[in-house]
Amino acid sequence: MSALIADLAALRQDRTPADHAALMERKADVLERIAAHTPGDADAAEVARLARERADALKPAD
Repeated sequence: MSALIADLAALRQDRTPADHAALMERKADVLERIAAHTPGDADAAEVARLARERADALKPAD
């Protein structure tokens, strides 16, 4: 988690689209793990779902 936060701070200065997409992927992963550990928390599940949608939308087309 601390590595993700540090990377988010660094991203504000030097950002490429690929860097941003990779970081959003990591963010979605963390939020999904949090939601998995709190199965009754609908808000956590929704935040994780939205983060995953955003991360998936940023992935380059194959």
